[in-house]
Amino acid sequence: MMATRGIRGATTVERDDGQLIVAATKELLEKIFQSNEIHDFDEIVSAVFTTTSDLSSTFPAEAARKLGMNQVPLLCAREIPVPGSMPFCIRILLHLNTEKKQNEIVHVYLHEAKRLRPDVTSAQ
Repeated sequence: MMATRGIRGATTVERDDGQLIVAATKELLEKIFQSNEIHDFDEIVSAVFTTTSDLSSTFPAEAARKLGMNQVPLLCAREIPVPGSMPFCIRILLHLNTEKKQNEIVHVYLHEAKRLRPDVTSAQ
């Protein structure tokens, strides 16, 4: 039975630089696609990207557009500024129509963002 599932992911960059943000987001998306066997953007319902307040030079959704996700609804937002939270962080919540069960979804955390979810190791 087809269901809509959420896939979470996060990555970090070293500084606020548009090229770094796009490259890191592209790497994250490609790893999510590979790990979850996503081969067709028609399977993707939507994607929400967030960045920490220290990242403002570009929208991470630019990476999705460069990958060809031109018909997928994308939204960028700012993370809430929780004291002590991880800096220079890009997060994604990707909504996917799939026949996979919830426990078959692979969440992806790269670079320093691996520390956000040490319990998630399947795609790292």
